Amino acid sequence: MTSLRHVLMEAQREAKTKLEERYSRQILFRGIGTEGQDRLAAARVAIVGCGATGSALASLLARAGVGTLRVIDRDYVEKSNLQRQALFDEKDAAEFLPKAIAAAAKISAFNSSIKVDARAVDLTPGNIEVLLEDTDLVLDGTDNFETRYLLNDFAVARSLPWVYSAAVGSYAVTLNVIPGETACLACIFPDSPRGMVETCETSGILNSAVNLVASIAATEAVKILIAGEARLKIRKTLLSFDVWTNEHAEIAAGRPRPGCRACGQHDFIHLAGEGRPHITMCGRNSVQIHERARPIDFVEMDRRLSPHGMVRHNEFVLKFWHDPYEMTLFPDGRAIIKGTTDMAIARSLYARYVGS
Repeated sequence: MTSLRHVLMEAQREAKTKLEERYSRQILFRGIGTEGQDRLAAARVAIVGCGATGSALASLLARAGVGTLRVIDRDYVEKSNLQRQALFDEKDAAEFLPKAIAAAAKISAFNSSIKVDARAVDLTPGNIEVLLEDTDLVLDGTDNFETRYLLNDFAVARSLPWVYSAAVGSYAVTLNVIPGETACLACIFPDSPRGMVETCETSGILNSAVNLVASIAATEAVKILIAGEARLKIRKTLLSFDVWTNEHAEIAAGRPRPGCRACGQHDFIHLAGEGRPHITMCGRNSVQIHERARPIDFVEMDRRLSPHGMVRHNEFVLKFWHDPYEMTLFPDGRAIIKGTTDMAIARSLYARYVGS
């Protein structure tokens, strides 16, 4: 018994030595040290959206040694992503791999000592509690305000810290939300932006803007996770920076806004799903259909669709091309229909080829 205990203790010491060697340059930084590194190893972080910003965040935190990463993304890899989405390659795009699945594979190749929980799903009011349970921090890699307001409602309701991040064109912006201490997203932006809103589809995007905001947000995430003295260094402003013009600004966000719908009145309309609109995907002329869950048998669906167009599938997605449209089906019945932003057309195509 003593011998077994000795063997186990030696194994634990050896594992700890290897980890300390791996993160030695980070441990040498006095803001982190050995204790901070141990806290990172014990941390559980959810990254919602694994596109440009999300994949950069996932890479940075995985390399920093955050023990568990839950990567949540509803989309798949395309060639147009590769200009800015650092975790993916041409093989991922050719195989139409879901971004969460591809990210997990890439991370495991450079850091097998951490756990990556890949969830190729759409975050909604109905599943947010399951997807974000048991996490210490949520990071924003999304591309729309509807999901961000949903994250904000959940985080404020659960007193869970989260970091808002966005990048479009050459512009990057980020905000730390520490419920009960700082302003929340609804304090700064009480309502969703109205009228024409810039997206990477309309304004393009520089990968340098993505990497800037991800680097800032990842550093803030580390401060939040290791707590202690680092908590005093957490930025309490909405920070924006334009990498092309070098213009930058900060808005004070150190305190909740009196009367805020979310953190003041606890009116969580987005968490309740009230008025939740259909979301147009960033970077594509496409919409998503997921009005009810239904299991999809890809082999049977391939047989049904083949007479109507070209079909390809793997275990994660089925692709169907029927000019001028392209449909991507997921195992739970969710579909991304490319070639239109008209909800009625998308619904009609889904009903015709998948079922009503």
